[in-house]
Amino acid sequence: MEIKTERCTVRRFEEKDLDDFMQYRNDENWMRYQGFKGLTKQMYAKELLSEPSFLKGVQLAIINNTTNRLIGDVYLKRENYTFWIGYTISPFHAKQGYAYEVLVKIIAWLKQKGCININAGVSSENLASINLLKKLKFTYLSTDDNGELIYSLDLQKI
Repeated sequence: MEIKTERCTVRRFEEKDLDDFMQYRNDENWMRYQGFKGLTKQMYAKELLSEPSFLKGVQLAIINNTTNRLIGDVYLKRENYTFWIGYTISPFHAKQGYAYEVLVKIIAWLKQKGCININAGVSSENLASINLLKKLKFTYLSTDDNGELIYSLDLQKI
């Protein structure tokens, strides 16, 4: 799987991406709203370089087309006709529209593949992510048992 935007390519992780991934994923302040952090390079490699499965959940690399370097990642997990999505942009590339640009393309790709609904969980304190989801036309659905807000995008209505 490979999805191209004007400035980025979303693809499977490669060994060369791991150091950049660790740089932002192990930054406790930047990752305060995220899971899957603070691991060793070997632990990340085991997860990121294994055979991808949408049923188990897959982490995909967001690569800057100009520098060919990792600038973030996207998580996708399939549950029937619904996909769960998560995303992170490194602090060095934040607030430059990369997440929006990539998510617009991923949403279109999922819709083309027959996905009916996309869900995203977000901390109530993560206002940047909440605003991004709203900009993408996600609507608040519920709050889960851990206090995470669940937003949903009905692809049959867009």
